[in-house]
Amino acid sequence: MPLPLPPLAILAAATLLLWLGAGGMVLRGNRRLRRLARLPPPPAGTALPRVSVVLAARNEGATVGAALPTMLALDYPDLEIIAVNDRSEDATGAVLDRLAAANPRLRVVHVRELPRSWIGKNHALHLGAHQAEGEWILFTDADIHFAPDVLKRAVHYARTQAIDHLSAVPELTRSGHLLGICVNAFSFAFTVGLRPWRIPDPRSRAHGGVGAFNLVRATTYRKLGGHEPLRLRPDDDIKLGKLMKAGGFSELMLGAGALTVSWYPSTREMIRGLTKNAYAGADYRLWVPPLGAFLLLLGYVWPVVALLFTTGPALWLNAGSVAAMLMLGCDQTRFAGGRWWHGLFLPVGMAVFSYILLRSQAVTEITRGITWRGTHYPLRELKGNRL
Repeated sequence: MPLPLPPLAILAAATLLLWLGAGGMVLRGNRRLRRLARLPPPPAGTALPRVSVVLAARNEGATVGAALPTMLALDYPDLEIIAVNDRSEDATGAVLDRLAAANPRLRVVHVRELPRSWIGKNHALHLGAHQAEGEWILFTDADIHFAPDVLKRAVHYARTQAIDHLSAVPELTRSGHLLGICVNAFSFAFTVGLRPWRIPDPRSRAHGGVGAFNLVRATTYRKLGGHEPLRLRPDDDIKLGKLMKAGGFSELMLGAGALTVSWYPSTREMIRGLTKNAYAGADYRLWVPPLGAFLLLLGYVWPVVALLFTTGPALWLNAGSVAAMLMLGCDQTRFAGGRWWHGLFLPVGMAVFSYILLRSQAVTEITRGITWRGTHYPLRELKGNRL
């Protein structure tokens, strides 16, 4: 009669089964995602609808001057670009006005005051969309660099497939190996959490969007209230995807080769930046970040630590989990655009991500809100805007 497995071996077996199941899901799912750069261009002579590109900029003087010219250079026949300067305190407004004076496709809107119960960026996008004349509206960020043909491909695909919302994850440029490791971990967590390959399925609750590229059908967007339902959501890009999927068909793609952005200049800045919205992703529920951090550490860090002091079946089962984890981490870099060997440090990146979850909750609860680009938003109001 075989002896029962000890608790650590049972835990190791359960972890390995979860890794094998999640691994198969991610490997298959990632390969089902389309790539924006590989979408077929519209046939010659195809009439394309008017598109409005809307972006919000606050204190982006150091980046918008390089990114906006790539939007102005888009190879699209009927295009307007609306740049909303959201109360900037640097040279952003002057840079935008200078570019607009040289290009009639660019219109600049200056926001002087923020209405109550609105996050600045969301209000700016809502205001820009209100003035947009296009049949389609592309919401983007002030630091995104575009390939010239990306908009033609995206609009043609969305029209032929009857999609109301098309989003794409940009290629993230990074400096420093620790930042690359953390970006890869975030990409992996994003993929597992959102399951982007399920978004086109109307029977699935999966939804998502990316602030770098959220293309929406204007009539559907306005019918759903524009950004007003998202007025106090720091994760507005993801929730815009949820909103649009409720009103039509949605899809999320990979944007490598078509969209690039320098996401954060350092790991410290990434931690600070994600602190404002990680807790929002949990809908400000007290129990979610501690549980999420615990499960991340249990699934990603514990199997590595356990290799140091387990023996017998537990050792081999943990080794299997580590092997599956590192293989998936390296494979994910193919989709995140990083160095393949950063995937070997996936447990390190997930430990940092666990810290971000807990930090986001602690900072938000202690300060009773979030501070984003110089404006404080009270927690009681944030909690009231659930979607």
